[in-house]
Amino acid sequence: MGASPAAARYAAIVIEADTGRVVYEKNPDKRNFPASLTKMMTLYMLFDRLAAGKLTLGQQLPVSTHASSMSPSKLGLKPGETISVEDVVLALCTRSANDAAVVAAEAIGGSESKFAAMMTDKARQLGMMRTTFRNASGLPNNGQLSTARDMATLGRALIRTHGRYYHYFSTRQFVYKGDVIGTHNRLMLRYAGADGIKTGYINASGFNLVASAKREGQRLIGVVFGGNTAAARDNHMADLLDRGFAALSGGEKKPEPLIAAAPEPRQPPAPTRAAMKALPRDEDKAERMTGSGDAEPGWGIQVGAFGKSDPAEAAAMKVSRQYGHLIGEGEIRIEPVRSAKGTIYRARILGLSETKARNTCKRMERAKQTCQVVTPRGQSLAMAR
Repeated sequence: MGASPAAARYAAIVIEADTGRVVYEKNPDKRNFPASLTKMMTLYMLFDRLAAGKLTLGQQLPVSTHASSMSPSKLGLKPGETISVEDVVLALCTRSANDAAVVAAEAIGGSESKFAAMMTDKARQLGMMRTTFRNASGLPNNGQLSTARDMATLGRALIRTHGRYYHYFSTRQFVYKGDVIGTHNRLMLRYAGADGIKTGYINASGFNLVASAKREGQRLIGVVFGGNTAAARDNHMADLLDRGFAALSGGEKKPEPLIAAAPEPRQPPAPTRAAMKALPRDEDKAERMTGSGDAEPGWGIQVGAFGKSDPAEAAAMKVSRQYGHLIGEGEIRIEPVRSAKGTIYRARILGLSETKARNTCKRMERAKQTCQVVTPRGQSLAMAR
């Protein structure tokens, strides 16, 4: 029998990284769409090859037409060019780049479909018995399913098996071809002790997150599926982790649920049977499905231009935190613009719908904050009308 459609309902789990002991769970074995949490396994497979000496961080990987055709979020890789393994890793950990995910898949498996089968085999080896992968990126596919428990298992395996490479998940930004690329993981930027791991979003899944944080020698791994907004998901995860750490520091460790009364985010509706039936079966057409990764392609906002990249990033981060309920999983982008007078750095948040971009700028303008709407062509509009 084929895989049953995901219910796209709320699920969460918090475990101790050292022991795997569950300290909170809700619907932990309910199968859902993982979205870009998928890239955790893509990275695990890359780290396997690096650890075995079959790849090196400086090794150049070719970009195929298929890889370049992926929908956003992406680096904008072109067919025929190459990208280093380390830049692939960084692109997956920060931008959640779908084109970079396919470059990794084809380098390891020969094709994305063969790599997906390898991912599923690896999942079984790790004990992820309710997970099936169909692509390397997490772009919508009705057969690509996982659970909160399985994703916690994968997070724990990344830390335990590939601790040498785990630091990449803490990357706040990296520079690729002159562009400063910031992380999607806003919780990591504000939650004490957090050092990863991965965000995910498609329309059918809602907002997903696997987070890991360490305090006073104790590490927790949390998973949330199905948040209604990125901000609600992040706040809920912070609450789960706070309560978990509080319980662990209270002396005796008890297995009872720690957060039985924690509020659940409002859930996106499950996809209808008709909608699921309409999904293309050809994985090369996955980018045409509803939802396209960690950010919607198209519009954005510009919140300032600065003489250095650090204040530009700080400004974008501040807006991201303050207006996260409006901009969702918008992607921070610091864009250097060179002129005869020197280089300025434009602080932008991209990957928004036109409505989100205009509404955010209107709200910021009312608060007397700088904001310009950015069109899909990258042009700034003076007023958000």
